[in-house]
Formats: sequence, C-alpha cells, structure tokens
Amino acid sequence: MWTFLYHEVLIRPLFNALISLYNIIPGHDFGVAIIVLTIIIRVILYPLNQKSIYSQKALQDLQPKIKEIQQKYKNDKEKQSRALIELYKNNKINPASGCLPIIIQLPILFALFSVFKTGLDPTKLNALYSFVHNPGEINHFFIGLVDLSQKNIVLAVLAGVAQFWQSRMLLTIQPSVKSAGAKDESMAAAVNKQMVYFLPILTVFITATLPAGLAVYWLTVTLFGIIQQYLVFGKTNKKDQNLAD
Repeated sequence: MWTFLYHEVLIRPLFNALISLYNIIPGHDFGVAIIVLTIIIRVILYPLNQKSIYSQKALQDLQPKIKEIQQKYKNDKEKQSRALIELYKNNKINPASGCLPIIIQLPILFALFSVFKTGLDPTKLNALYSFVHNPGEINHFFIGLVDLSQKNIVLAVLAGVAQFWQSRMLLTIQPSVKSAGAKDESMAAAVNKQMVYFLPILTVFITATLPAGLAVYWLTVTLFGIIQQYLVFGKTNKKDQNLAD
C-alpha cells in the first residue's frame, strides 16, 4: 500500500512532469528537461530550504554563547541543557528546524532519483497519463554530447567540485571561538574540515557509478543551493556589517 501511494503521489507525477518538459523543450534535450524540473522543484521547496539555511546561520551566530554555556556548566549537564533551551527561546530559534525541512524533502529527493533513472527507459513510458504525449523513445544525449544513460566521470567530477564549493562556503562562515575548551573546538573544526573533502569525494564516487542523468540532477541541485546560501549569508552578513557600523 505504502509503495503504491509513494509511486502514485510522488514518482508518477514527477515522471510525467519530466516527460512533459522533454516534449515541449526545443530539441527534446533530456538533460535540459532534468535541469528545468530540478529548478522547478527547488523553487517550490525554496521556503523550506530558506528556513533551514537561516536556522543554520542563526545557530552559527550563537556559537560563542553556546560555547560559553557549555564551558560554564560543563560539570552539570542539567543546568547546561536548561541554559541552552533558554538561550534558544530568547533568540526564537529551534535547533531542530534546520533538519526538519531536509527530512520532509527526502521522499521527494528519492522519488526524483527514481524518476531520472527510469526516465531513460522507454519501457517505462506506459506510466504516462493519458493527456501526456508519449514520445515513443527518449533521446539520451545532453546538448548532443553526453549520453545520460551511461556513466560520465566529467559530470561526476563537476558535481564533486560543486559539492566542495558548497561545503567550503558553510565552513568559512562559521565563527571562530576561543575558550577554555579550545582542544575540543579544535577537534570539531578538524572534523568539519575533513567533511569538506569527504563529501565531495563521496559525491564523485556515487555519481560516477550512476547514469549521467543523475549527475546532472545532483550538479543542478548543488549549484542552486550555493546560490541560495549566497543570497542568505550575503544578505545577513551585510546587515550585520551595517549594524556594526
């Protein structure tokens, strides 16, 4: 039942939207259809992602006070928890709000992966709605050069570079805090730096083993996320600078 609902509520509508875009895009470029559908989905989910990014930024701005509380009540976890809750309450921040949008989006993301994977298979076109034109077969090539049904190391590397850029962007806006717990903070900073390199490597590994259509999707999502982060962090940093002046 749940599998059927997931297919009918998410996968099938997204699949039909992808083929509809493929039908109307000049040149019937499947890669362009993937990019357009990905952007449409990201625009629809923009408010959720915006909330998540703002929550990350707010938590990062509070890091000095959080470290202060953790150090002050390092031997009393109960008081530490109460103080942190009070801090979040006074600043109107919910630490879990940054994760909630991601959790909500996971089913959509998995559905999109399935859609892009099966969209290249002409035998799956029987899942089209009656009002969606059946193209008969799908042109697998993106801009006439890249076969999206096959693995492509170049697109995989580009996706990894974009992931590195996005991860690095998040790292550079984290405030530097010095306290008595400098050793623990140094360890946390080291882990964060390792993740900056680990995630791009993982991205390259995953996208290099999948059809290139999924690499196009991953690259588009990451670039869109970079632009959204830049708009949020650039705007808030400029506001903070103006207040400081």
